Amino acid sequence: MIKIYTNGVIHTFQSSQPVVNAVVIKDGRFIDMGTTEQMLSFWSSKSDAVIDLDGQTATPGLTDTHLHLSMQAMKFIDLDVTGVTKKETFLNMIKQHADTLKKGEWLLGAGWDENLFTDSGLPTRAELDAVAPHHPLFLTRICEHAAVVNSKALEQINYSSTLFLPEGGEIVTDANGEPTGLILESASALFKAQIPNKSYETWKNALRKTINTVTGYGITSVHSNDPAYLGGLQQTYRLYQELLNEEKMGLRTNLLIDYDFLEDLYAAGMYTGYGNNTLQIGAVKIFADGAFGRRTALLKEAYSDQPGQQGEAMLTQDALYSIVKRARELAMPVAVHAIGDQALENVLDILDQFPASAYRDRLIHAQVINPDLVKRLATPDRIVDIQPRFLASDYPWVRDRLGEARMPYAYAWKTLLDHGVICGGGSDAPVEPINPLLGIHAAVTRKAPGETHNGWYPEQKISMQDAFHLFTKYAAYTTNEEKVKGTISRGKLADMTVYSADPFQLEDADGLLDISIEMTIIDGDIVYRKE
Repeated sequence: MIKIYTNGVIHTFQSSQPVVNAVVIKDGRFIDMGTTEQMLSFWSSKSDAVIDLDGQTATPGLTDTHLHLSMQAMKFIDLDVTGVTKKETFLNMIKQHADTLKKGEWLLGAGWDENLFTDSGLPTRAELDAVAPHHPLFLTRICEHAAVVNSKALEQINYSSTLFLPEGGEIVTDANGEPTGLILESASALFKAQIPNKSYETWKNALRKTINTVTGYGITSVHSNDPAYLGGLQQTYRLYQELLNEEKMGLRTNLLIDYDFLEDLYAAGMYTGYGNNTLQIGAVKIFADGAFGRRTALLKEAYSDQPGQQGEAMLTQDALYSIVKRARELAMPVAVHAIGDQALENVLDILDQFPASAYRDRLIHAQVINPDLVKRLATPDRIVDIQPRFLASDYPWVRDRLGEARMPYAYAWKTLLDHGVICGGGSDAPVEPINPLLGIHAAVTRKAPGETHNGWYPEQKISMQDAFHLFTKYAAYTTNEEKVKGTISRGKLADMTVYSADPFQLEDADGLLDISIEMTIIDGDIVYRKE
């Protein structure tokens, strides 16, 4: 089947024809492009459909290189407290949700951020007990590196002061040794093990809604990390297989696989690249440290607002070495969460001991770097997954965490790009909003929507073109797919995002906030059209 998209302003992001007015698509691939007159003259008699873009702007389809579809799907199932700005409101929402549950049923949710609370800090365990007295409660922070629980939840894990905790985890206690209700990092696993699994159909319905939401933001490809939430490797793959390849929902999905499921992957005969252009197995996911919010990201020097605290390593170097060694035995790359500079150095020290795999290793976040780390990242075998939208949420409080001396190398995307480090752009949704235009806006302006200053450390601003490349051209390198996607080129997959205005003609980058997605096109088919 041949389709022609005409009368557009189509930015191809390739050098030979940077802007065209029309593209021709056959069997899900671009086969020709040029002016509308040229394409209609040669192809109209052979085409099955002609779609008029009516002067609208298009780019290669947007890719989110780092999000969590399963966690995003939870918003359709559990309590969502994202964006709540008062502890009082937070507690009231918990109480209201508790009233909808059967006695003894787990009260689950996510999205709280104590940095937004204007009335006071985190609720105490007693306050959580008061609003949910009959339910074990487990609510994760927006960053997913902390949670709050009540006494009923602590009873579920048979808590005592001698309870064995997973490496890198903590159940925070007060001066009397009593749990405060705050849970950090891997200690959450103790509670998650007690939470009943959601049904297959519950997950499937929620994921279906999530995929529709994602494509509505112009996203054509995602890289998602889900087995730990979706019931393991086999069920995760089955869910996506049915939704994407059987129901033909379209969203191209690369699945990062937690290292806990590496042997399951091997037993199933799966590997990096297994699948097709719609659903594919990706890298082995590892956590090297935590996050800035609760000071668990691992730094070379102590946090400026908490002397003596440098963060937490989620794994010993020996454990990290063993995981990377096994991944390499299976010819697989790794994708390692490393926010702090010490965590990133620890990971690179291990990777340097192994030959590169056929696929690039991925360093996720890299929010604090230094000149030595930049040099070590600037290799074709490594790529950095960055989330520009973090800046809009983390400033200005992150300056207190890191101190002024570290800030020139914090969220330093221009430094990375200028030194030849390959970077892909993502959201880390639901930690940040899915909308990639918000990430692009943060990368270009270095400020949050509504702020009127010149940007946080404006010397690290990147151009509009580079910002879009993070989510298109550069993103394709993350999964070694630069020859099949990322630009509008002959022979590549026919994915495009269509906008209400041309981002490259804006006088003020804040205009990005007013641009809407008009169409999302995957394999040449319109999977989303603005009503």
